[in-house]
Amino acid sequence: MATTRVRCAIYTRKSSEEGLDQSFNSLDAQREACEAYIKSQASEGWRALPARYDDGGISGGTMDRPSLQRLLIDIERGRIDVVVVYKIDRLTRSLPDFSRMVEVFDRHDVSFVSVTQAFNTTSSMGRLTLNVLLSFAQFEREVTGERIRDKIAASKSKGMWMGGTVPLGYDLPADNTRALIINPDEARTVALIYRTYLDLGSVHALEHWLDARNIRSKRRVHRNGRVSGGKPFSRGALFHLLRNPIYLGRIPHKGELHEGLHEAIIDQSLYDAVQSRLDRQARRRKPGDPSAPQAPLTGYIFDATGERMSPTFATGANGKRYRYYVSSSLQKGMRLPDEGVLRRAPAGPLEQVIADRLRRTAGIDHADPYEQLARVEVHQGQISLFLPAALHQPLRATLCSDDTLTEDPQNPERVRLTMAFNLTCRGGASSMTPGTHPGPRPDPVLIRALRTAQDMLARDEAGRPIVTTSPASPYRRRLIRLAFLAPKIQAAILSGKQPAGMTLSKLISSEIPLSWDEQIRRFGPLIG
Repeated sequence: MATTRVRCAIYTRKSSEEGLDQSFNSLDAQREACEAYIKSQASEGWRALPARYDDGGISGGTMDRPSLQRLLIDIERGRIDVVVVYKIDRLTRSLPDFSRMVEVFDRHDVSFVSVTQAFNTTSSMGRLTLNVLLSFAQFEREVTGERIRDKIAASKSKGMWMGGTVPLGYDLPADNTRALIINPDEARTVALIYRTYLDLGSVHALEHWLDARNIRSKRRVHRNGRVSGGKPFSRGALFHLLRNPIYLGRIPHKGELHEGLHEAIIDQSLYDAVQSRLDRQARRRKPGDPSAPQAPLTGYIFDATGERMSPTFATGANGKRYRYYVSSSLQKGMRLPDEGVLRRAPAGPLEQVIADRLRRTAGIDHADPYEQLARVEVHQGQISLFLPAALHQPLRATLCSDDTLTEDPQNPERVRLTMAFNLTCRGGASSMTPGTHPGPRPDPVLIRALRTAQDMLARDEAGRPIVTTSPASPYRRRLIRLAFLAPKIQAAILSGKQPAGMTLSKLISSEIPLSWDEQIRRFGPLIG
């Protein structure tokens, strides 16, 4: 009688990144021990799956781990029979998280094995032993966290610098005194920023004033040689700098200020004057004030280039307030060419269109239609909503002729609903109504990116494209992959017939298969 094949997935984890760059690290040692155990059960039909589920440098106190999430997805899809780990705390150090995992295991008839601890999750005694062990693991993690937090609080109360990003104006000491030392040149820049803000009276004006004089943020060289900083100040960075009590010689901790061991750069009178000016300019709203603008899509909405859109508003001559979602670059005052990208969207009509569409879908709570919304992308003439895959059938049952419903290639647990709309603006008032999909239209952002990727390639003697040097930045390293898209996809992009919802942000953040046929299957059937 043939032995039933048992598919075994090996999961490994290490909390810190130390040693992961070695040829044989802790993850390899864990996997080797698990493989040896699986081989010892070969007579029972156990076979190790080739897929690796390795999480390096991630704590066991969270479930937000890429390989763990991939493991759970494969379990949901019925690809795994047994999960094998070196020790139980490699899987998790949280008892509630373990309980949730066991529910998933039980629902799909998946067993769990720890090779150094003889546990069998199919028996009540095995579950009890596991829960006791996990309780101690969670207790150990919480006690360690409390000890570290108490140490940091005690050290800050004595004015010590306990790490983090060193602010402009200071450097780390050569010794281990935990007291920042003043960088004279940068300290003069900090004082100049404070005084100039009082003269100009606006952080927005200060941002442009500094940029025009080529005054940049602190340049930092990291241990691995990577260089960061040295860039124009953003408004957010300037607000933080102007509010930072470090420059008074203080150390902040959980709302309290302690006298620091470092010297002050700004005197109390100048600091107080700046805080007073900032407070007067801050927009104040009382809790529950009906005039306060609400923005339920904050944090979920992006434009066609993948830039986050933030809420803002303008007040008309009659005192009426008009709300918008605006791309971050536009909010920073950057002048960008017209690329066919909708960078400002009317908030009220957009929210209404999305809410009405979701309320037509079974399973969406009428009181809060945005509850299950994971992401919104606003394009010229269409909106893409990213929702849980569990809503696939209810969404399909309520599809309109102008809707398209596809899987999200980046996340199999989500689906993408794309809706067409017509945007009209009259006298400051905007409206959005469902409409037909626009005809094929070239996407200037995609086309320019594709041409840039092609320009980054060299040619060999036979005229074939090759990569001679690695692009300088991570963004350009992702961008050059577009040059290796299937010819049919590149031709569709150039003619404006790319699949619906295909954007630059989607492509550069997606895994692009080497096979052209697989690329076409992944990114959807080509239009035309």
